Amino acid sequence: MRKSILFLALILSLLAADVFASAALSVYKSSAVASYYADKYHGRKTSNGEVFNMYDLTAAHKTLPFNTKVKVTNLSNGKSVIVRINDRGPFVKGREIDLSKAAAVKIGMIKSGTAKVSLEIIGDSSSSIQNAGASDVPSASDFAKSSQAANYDRWNIQLGAFSSRRNAALFAADAQAAGIKHLAYQTTKSGIVRVIVKDLPTEKVQPVLDALERKGFKDYLVRARKE
Repeated sequence: MRKSILFLALILSLLAADVFASAALSVYKSSAVASYYADKYHGRKTSNGEVFNMYDLTAAHKTLPFNTKVKVTNLSNGKSVIVRINDRGPFVKGREIDLSKAAAVKIGMIKSGTAKVSLEIIGDSSSSIQNAGASDVPSASDFAKSSQAANYDRWNIQLGAFSSRRNAALFAADAQAAGIKHLAYQTTKSGIVRVIVKDLPTEKVQPVLDALERKGFKDYLVRARKE
């Protein structure tokens, strides 16, 4: 009798594992447009502070939490790749995700530049890509954040962060002299003063980033406005 109960418990646990494994592949978007970015940004900082490497399997997304793992499938050829979100973007209307060059190669979209794809949330950075299981299911709080973030349509671009207000003011003066508009200060709880371009709609972000690049401001971070 005891052996039968143990055997039944084992069967139930295996069935539960299968349920969780299938839940791990959560369809985020069944049809979206992917683009990719490469040489121009190679070696520059991403929005989470990492250095962008176009040969890594990473991607930019406007709202998904950093380190979310996403399975991207090219709907035209069925090829898939799993990427980790470490950047913000793309800031081009109608595009959902910006892949690294390596990821774009994997799904065969280098020549086309863009592709219709499906997006499945696999898990976060602590998960195993090869063995997606129960621990790979994104937490409810992550889904809640994504749902709320989907409503964001205003953005700040951080140009610099300083421990001294005076240094922040000097930097802001240089940026203003270079023609950068809509500058503002943000002070964190730890006393760090950020110089930002404040309150941009989504469609204005990419043109501003291009202007910053031309003027030599390349160490920027794009942040969603949450207030």
